[in-house]
Amino acid sequence: MNDFDIFQSIMKWGKHKSNIIQEKEKLQKQISNIIDKIRFIDFSKQELEDTLKEDLIPNEISEKLIQFQKLQNQNNEKKLNQFIEKENQNQNSFIFKSRFKSSSIIKEKEYFNKLKEWINDDEFFSKMKKGFSAKRDGFDSYEFHKKADEKGKTLVIIKTKDNFIFGGFTKVGFTGDRKKWNQHTIRHGGGIDYDSGDIVDPDAFIFTLRNDKNDRKPEKFTVKKGKENVAVHFEYSWHPQFGAGRDICLMSDLKTGFSYFGKTYNLPNGIQEGTKEAYSYLTGTTNKFVVEEIEAYFI
Repeated sequence: MNDFDIFQSIMKWGKHKSNIIQEKEKLQKQISNIIDKIRFIDFSKQELEDTLKEDLIPNEISEKLIQFQKLQNQNNEKKLNQFIEKENQNQNSFIFKSRFKSSSIIKEKEYFNKLKEWINDDEFFSKMKKGFSAKRDGFDSYEFHKKADEKGKTLVIIKTKDNFIFGGFTKVGFTGDRKKWNQHTIRHGGGIDYDSGDIVDPDAFIFTLRNDKNDRKPEKFTVKKGKENVAVHFEYSWHPQFGAGRDICLMSDLKTGFSYFGKTYNLPNGIQEGTKEAYSYLTGTTNKFVVEEIEAYFI
């Protein structure tokens, strides 16, 4: 269940209790201790609108949510951030503490909602944590492996020095388990730590969130038909890598990377495979992109 589902369950319980407890204020007080832990900040605009129609929300919380909604609609990022920062001084309340609060990349609510929509996994979003950060843990592929291997579902977000934000999601995760590799693409490199192979994952996808060069909207790109068995590449000295064709590939120092978008994942309509437009679509350049930060989220 995500936060909105939990909130709805609480409201359903509250309406049932209201038939027993006639004093509305007493019931609101009971509810207040529970919904203070709900991350309303991660609700979509429609979910927030539906929330504010409920009359069992304690007045104090309702007033804060109305103010938050008003600032959201004004598109005043500075005032909105000031409001959130002030409210988050209360360590016991989670109302305005986003699950992406620890991210130095994801700031816009639109991006969070898109990732939530694309991944479509409430359990993942309710439990995920930032398990790897290049700035925090080091720009080194071996550090990525130590933190992010064998975690199952994994979301990778990359931000470049040119302010492009893109990444990928794998349901299988980055794994050295040869049973999950495409047995026809295993390459032996003189020892188990030097082997590499492609991971079978029909549900993997890559995405773009921010593209200042062409002002593109967030987009999701699924695996090409027939390429599901090479959706994610595993290699200790190169990581993360989406697609055997290196649609997204980071060098071993994690400071640079490149993209041959279209080899493994579907291109947008009108973009031809193997063209400069395809290779620069995610990163803004056909040359190596320079990384500002990489984050990996998993349970």
